[in-house]
Amino acid sequence: MTSSSPIAAHLVLGTMYFGTKTDEATSFALMDRYVEAGGTVLDTANCYAFWANPSGAGGQSEATLGAWLRANPGVRDGLAIATKVAQEPVRPGDFTEWEGLAPEVIATQFERSRERLGVDVIDLYWAHGEDRATPLADVVAAMGALHANGSARRLGVSNHPTWRVEQARMLAEQQGVEPWTALQLTTSYVRPRPDTQVPGKDHRFGFVTDETIDYLQTHPEMECWAYSPLVQGSYDRADRPFPDVYDHPGTTARLAALAEVAEAHGAKPGQVVLSWLVQSEPSMRPIVGVSSLEQLDEALAAPQLTPDEMAKLNAAS
Repeated sequence: MTSSSPIAAHLVLGTMYFGTKTDEATSFALMDRYVEAGGTVLDTANCYAFWANPSGAGGQSEATLGAWLRANPGVRDGLAIATKVAQEPVRPGDFTEWEGLAPEVIATQFERSRERLGVDVIDLYWAHGEDRATPLADVVAAMGALHANGSARRLGVSNHPTWRVEQARMLAEQQGVEPWTALQLTTSYVRPRPDTQVPGKDHRFGFVTDETIDYLQTHPEMECWAYSPLVQGSYDRADRPFPDVYDHPGTTARLAALAEVAEAHGAKPGQVVLSWLVQSEPSMRPIVGVSSLEQLDEALAAPQLTPDEMAKLNAAS
C-alpha cells in the first residue's frame, strides 16, 4: 500500500487486544503501519483486556502502547492518546463488580493509566460506562479537575444515554469545568431490530439511535466515535454471519445497496461501511479494531464515495 491513506486521518486505531490476543510484535507493527499511513489517534482503556488475560485484570493494552511509544521517540508529538475509566474489575478475576466513576477512582486510575502509557498528558479521557451510584455532579467535577490541571486535554463519555450526557454537560457549565465533547457508541450501516439484545453488547445505552443523530446535529461541537463499526467482520466474512437480531427487511435492503456500491469500487462491503460512516452527516470516527496488517491495510484503503453513492446507501431501508 502507499505510505499515506486519504481516510487514515478519520480512522481511530482500536487497541483493545494489544498485549493479550495480539502479541507485542504484531501490535507494534500495526501502530507503525497506521502512523505511516497518516493515522493519528489510538484508543484504549484501563480495563483492556481483563477478560483475555489470565490475571483477570486489565492494563495490558495501555502497557503495550507505552512500550511502543518508548521504542519510537518523537512519535508521540503527532498522536492523540485516548483511554477510559469505569469498567475495570474491582477484584481481578471477579467479573461481578466494576470500579465505577467515584472521584477517588477517577483520580487513582487516571494516574495508573498515565504511568502505563508513559505520558504526561492524556489527550482524551473517557467515562467508559455509567455509575449511577455516584452523583453525576461528582463525576463531572472529578473529570473536570483533570482538564483544569492540564492532565487531560479533552473529556468524553461512552455508553451513556443521551439525557445523561446533556445533564452532565449542563452540570459542567454550572461548575465552570470542561464538559464532555465526545461520545463513544457502537453503530454501523445496518442496525439490529429495536428492543433486542445484541450478543456481546451488554451496554444498555451503547448504541447510536436516531435521538443520538439528532443530538449530534444540534450540538456540532460534539464528536462521535463508533466502535464495532464492522460488526466483528460480518460484512466480509462468511464464518462470521450477522447475529439473528440483524435479520430484518432493512438489513436486506441495505446489504443489497452496499454490495452495489462496493462492486463499483472493487472494494469489500466493510470498506464501504467505513467510508459511509466518515462521510455521513454528522460524520462518525470509526474505531477499527484489527489484528493483522492485512485487515488494517483494507481499512486504510476504504474508497471515497460520491454524493450519488451516499444517497443510494442512505435511501436503502
